[in-house]
Amino acid sequence: MRRADRLFQIIQILRRSNFPVTAARLAEELEVSKRTIYRDIADLAGQRVPVEGEAGTGYRLSVYYDMPPLIFSDEELEAVFLGVELVQHLPDATLANNAKDVLSKISSVLPEKLLGFLNQSADAIKPEESGSYKTDTRLFRAAIRCGKKLPLEYRSADGEFSSRIAWPIVLGYDLAHCLLIAWCEKKRGFRHFRADRLVKIVLLDEPIGSGRKLLRAQWKEWREAAHLQHRNKVNHVVKTSIERE
Repeated sequence: MRRADRLFQIIQILRRSNFPVTAARLAEELEVSKRTIYRDIADLAGQRVPVEGEAGTGYRLSVYYDMPPLIFSDEELEAVFLGVELVQHLPDATLANNAKDVLSKISSVLPEKLLGFLNQSADAIKPEESGSYKTDTRLFRAAIRCGKKLPLEYRSADGEFSSRIAWPIVLGYDLAHCLLIAWCEKKRGFRHFRADRLVKIVLLDEPIGSGRKLLRAQWKEWREAAHLQHRNKVNHVVKTSIERE
């Protein structure tokens, strides 16, 4: 890696980190020695890049530092392209359209050399299955951002319909399904609703019965507890199977 590229990468690493980054971590990521990192940090300081910190405690960029827009490297462009492709394959029509807009904006400012690179990326996503359902999630997102309740008409896996009042928290995805993760007033607990089974959705002006941050934190605790319980159950089954053998 050229020295100029390495200096730029150091700035990028410090820029994306919320905590001081040690010379050892920088050296490991850039595959150079710590002595080289110390020289590079000194060079950046000599070029008036406000790097704060010192050897042994780590380095960070000053909060007052900002860089002008820079062009993408080949690897960064591949990461962006792969991310956009992945989002376009999610079962969410809103995100798919936004991803196309992002790619269009990026393509409009790329130089010709990099524009051709988009069509020769080393990465690719498996084509989506035909007939996959894409949900319009604009109402979900509005409810999550505004902290408003959502009355739902939901069809279960066995075809039964039920009415729910949901406190929306976040949207979850895999390549097959979009999930509305929410607190359900009827069940008095957290539930995952498949978006393709939501028959009717209405946005109420009534706020959810808890702060957004608190509700999200409670859901994360519930999720971690559920994962731990599942892992313990699996370990117990495996242990029992081994003992029987």
